[in-house]
Amino acid sequence: MGKAPRTNSANSDNASNSATDSGTDSATIPVVGPREPCPCGSGRRYKACHGKAAARAHTKRVARPFEGIAGECDLVAMASLVPAATTDLKLTDGGTVTAATLLPAAWPALHRADDQLMVGLQVRGGSGDPSRDVAAALVEAQELAPGFPVLSVPRPSPGPRLQDLLDVTVKPQIAVHEGFNYWLEGTANEVSDEIRDSLEHANEQVVPTTRLDSVDAAYWCRIGTKEHLRWVMPEEEDPLLDAFARLADRDELGLGPGTKFVGSFRTHGLLAAVWDLAPGDEAADLEEPAVEFRARLDSALKETGELSSKMRRLRTGLIGRQVTLL
Repeated sequence: MGKAPRTNSANSDNASNSATDSGTDSATIPVVGPREPCPCGSGRRYKACHGKAAARAHTKRVARPFEGIAGECDLVAMASLVPAATTDLKLTDGGTVTAATLLPAAWPALHRADDQLMVGLQVRGGSGDPSRDVAAALVEAQELAPGFPVLSVPRPSPGPRLQDLLDVTVKPQIAVHEGFNYWLEGTANEVSDEIRDSLEHANEQVVPTTRLDSVDAAYWCRIGTKEHLRWVMPEEEDPLLDAFARLADRDELGLGPGTKFVGSFRTHGLLAAVWDLAPGDEAADLEEPAVEFRARLDSALKETGELSSKMRRLRTGLIGRQVTLL
């Protein structure tokens, strides 16, 4: 193959700028090898021309990676808050993939011995888009023989997102587990000592967790001797904080006697509200209060008047009690 014509730096920059100024952007330029001439005609290598923007696009952080998928809030909870849970997601080709909070040895994906595909939602990749990272691991797992794992998240590159691979209209059913024994499902009787040791260690660290039935993406948990509720909300942050401030002003931000709203986690573009619960409260005790709170919140979200000065102070306090996870 002939080499690309050499140009001086100034002329190359001018050519690249000219191509960009004329409306030739990375979205319309075919992807080629990094050392090949850029198809835009600038005379520069692709990696030094439109390949730069393409590379940045694949590592740009996506604020709400699971947006558009039915059950987004539960997937966010599984990806950042829930220790041990699984759900079956329907693929557009008619198959299924089991999404899990974690897999053995923090594998990104696994093609199980029984031919079932599994992906881990709490494994971090480098693309800035967890949906793209999980999809990349899934695609790689599909190419593996049964019984083999994906050992690392593939490097960021052009490729599908989960939204491209899943039937996004099917709402997932979440199964919360007491431990990680689901790792052994579909495997042969002989499991490596490494996996057994990993399983034993992981089970020792599990926080008791239960998903509420009456509302979506609300998870009771017990940490030490204290009970909490973590509830991932689907609304955008600003209107949600306004509504929380209105409820706080009316002393309606709790979930009943002995409960206290303590703050929120910001994760995958959504807020997960957190309450301290009354000592001994179990998940079943929260079903009715959660429904009542959701109704109060829906009503507050519909209010359009300006926040009072007191509400604005309360809102500022709510922001001060946020912790960003992802």
